[in-house]
Amino acid sequence: MNTLPLHVHSQQPGMDPASERQICSELLPPERSGHTAVVEDNLLYVWGGFRSVAGEVVYLLSDEIWVYDYERGVWKLFNTTGEVPPSMCGTCGCFLNRHLYIFGGCDDIGETNEIYCVNLTDGKYTWRKIIHDIGSAPSRRDKLSCWVYNGKIIYFGGYGEKPLDDFDIRDKSFIIDAASWLEDVLWGWNNEVHIFDPMKASWSEPQTHGRAPAPRAAHASATLGCRGYICGGRVEGTWMSDIHCLDLESWTWSEIIPASNYPVGRSWHTITAVSDGTLFLIGGLSVDYKPMSDRWLFDVKTKKWREVEHSFKSKPRLWHTASPGNDFDVIVFGGSCDYIHDVFTGHCNDALILQMQPYPLFRICEDYIAKTVWNNKVLRNQLPLLPLKLLTAVQRRTSFYRPSKNQQH
Repeated sequence: MNTLPLHVHSQQPGMDPASERQICSELLPPERSGHTAVVEDNLLYVWGGFRSVAGEVVYLLSDEIWVYDYERGVWKLFNTTGEVPPSMCGTCGCFLNRHLYIFGGCDDIGETNEIYCVNLTDGKYTWRKIIHDIGSAPSRRDKLSCWVYNGKIIYFGGYGEKPLDDFDIRDKSFIIDAASWLEDVLWGWNNEVHIFDPMKASWSEPQTHGRAPAPRAAHASATLGCRGYICGGRVEGTWMSDIHCLDLESWTWSEIIPASNYPVGRSWHTITAVSDGTLFLIGGLSVDYKPMSDRWLFDVKTKKWREVEHSFKSKPRLWHTASPGNDFDVIVFGGSCDYIHDVFTGHCNDALILQMQPYPLFRICEDYIAKTVWNNKVLRNQLPLLPLKLLTAVQRRTSFYRPSKNQQH
């Protein structure tokens, strides 16, 4: 193994086991869980979430967006303006048409069903609360998931309210939380599908076919082509390990029965598309309330799970985010590493970059030069001789591998 740049904590080559980098930056965002994160180009945008302080939930400032350039290894903080949403956790976020959209979530008052967006590419970071013109918004909820397809956002599941007037005991799409029976509004888990069209500012509910998954929250979801996948999650006292697929054109549900061993039931985990036919699962909370650090690959064609060996087994994560990056990397940020008596503790603020596939030759050359340039004065002097495209890329990567100030001589 090559000697690593001083500010990179760990790196293992190849995907089998996975290659990972845990990065330090002089400016770091506060630790958090239950936040939202999306990737655009080489930038990871992080908003919201919470921390636990002396057993109490403290929500992170909602007028801040943290941006991580994972090619340079640098964090920046941007203050936002406009119709800033309240500080929340458990929101469902996605990136569409240069905007971050967030829906739902939970704050000091409770769950919400409002939707906000902010342009992440114009440099202004101005929030806008969206008032829909058509249809009805879903009821208030958090810990839901979404898929982005054909210019629309499709939301699934979550935990939230159901007005008594709207509840039908025969309705299989809502499971009541027994603790809510004494209130005017019922609370529980759902398996509803709602579509939001940003261009029309409209809400709608598709007529789905097939056998829908059981209601749930704190599950994981990902989009592959025209299909949306969900995995695991929690309802009442049950943690699930199942995986389902919704065809986003025919709106037909199907359950995928694994052809091999599969991960145990869990909640607050993530799955991420890492190829045209592969999903990657990481972490979560187990049935015995233990944070998990295992990682799995699922082949949607063969229907087989495969556990992946890795070097960070001592770093469990739950209620973190995992975003697809360049060259099929996965950028994992934040989350909790402990869960004691229903309290999330040990919140994290590190960014782990997981290499999921062999890199193309250009990326390999770029990384090699960037890693070695700081210890090779001759190579540094020869950098201007590189072709412009390669020089620009290498300059970004050398910033990533630059020794920290207190380690430079």
